[in-house]
Amino acid sequence: MSHSPFNKNVLLIGASRGLGYALAQEYLKGGWHVVATVRDLHNTKLHALLDASAGRLEIETLDITVPEQITGLHERLVARRFDLLFINAGVTHQPEVTVGEVSTEEFVRVMVTNALSPLRVVETLQDLVLPTGTIAVMSSGQGSVANNVKGGYEVYRGSKAALNTFMRSFAARHTDDPRTLVLMAPGWVRTELGGSQAPLSIEESIPNVVKTIDAQSGKPGLHYLDYLGRTVPW
Repeated sequence: MSHSPFNKNVLLIGASRGLGYALAQEYLKGGWHVVATVRDLHNTKLHALLDASAGRLEIETLDITVPEQITGLHERLVARRFDLLFINAGVTHQPEVTVGEVSTEEFVRVMVTNALSPLRVVETLQDLVLPTGTIAVMSSGQGSVANNVKGGYEVYRGSKAALNTFMRSFAARHTDDPRTLVLMAPGWVRTELGGSQAPLSIEESIPNVVKTIDAQSGKPGLHYLDYLGRTVPW
């Protein structure tokens, strides 16, 4: 049986706004101690939570596209251990632009941010996660190859499919690891990234994301799930 959430610690990567900020709120509400990262220490929505957090929120700086910053974060936290490492950072791309039309610079930006950098974080920070803990990465239902029957969002889809593949490779290299690995599809949520036309509110998604990840505790291996705990086809 897991210990009380009031003794639990989460390292949340990418929490300055949107889903990451909402995750920080939700874990604080649940009694967790939250170490959350932002790209710079200028005031963000996250900083507004500090006074009300009763010391349970710490803010660190990290740009996940800069490997030296990932290493630096590891050095600052090397003596700490976390029940959950949750990597949320990511970017989107214009839905109508095809792979044949996208600039090389833009393609590289999306792929590095959404696929390469999260795995660098996993590889570098994994030893901070308890043997009973969970490593979760924010993916997307659009990363499902099987479910791609309408096209659109080609570069974004490709980056999330690549992320999923890299996490499967990571899991294959760690078959004896007792920790839980989760690729989370939070649904299409109304945020700055998701846009105003998205069908889900943050309140409909994020509390369920937290419940779904918590329900996987103690289940080793890689799980690709949506916010309601349903398995997403690869």
